[in-house]
Amino acid sequence: MSLMFEPLRKYASFTGRARRLEYWLFQLFIALVVGALLIWIGWVLPPGPDTDAQSWFADAVASTPAARLPATLLGLTGLFFFLPTLAVSVRRLHDSNKSGWWVLLGLTGLGSLILMILYLIDGTNGPNRFGPDPKGRAGPAG
Repeated sequence: MSLMFEPLRKYASFTGRARRLEYWLFQLFIALVVGALLIWIGWVLPPGPDTDAQSWFADAVASTPAARLPATLLGLTGLFFFLPTLAVSVRRLHDSNKSGWWVLLGLTGLGSLILMILYLIDGTNGPNRFGPDPKGRAGPAG
């Protein structure tokens, strides 16, 4: 469970390596926080029309005082989690011996798929140029 909050302890640390478990538990934590805020917003907003949902949502939040707090918290949550998410993503790439600049692939559609695959595969065994293995495994014999 402590791995879930490790990216918050290393808030803006872009050095070192991050295990798959650390990365995915942190993503789960963010999803739970954002999901709870979205449920809260949905609970306090009146039912909306079937068309033009985006402008309705903005108007409904602006005109419903009870929705302003969770909507504001949702925005602040995004700002708060931006740096640790970026940092753990870079450290996760380091675990597979890739430069952190690969995270820029996320700005493209196909690149996001490539990043997803890189986040899913196991890191390199033993130390690499970014630091020791976070799982404590010895490197390949040689």
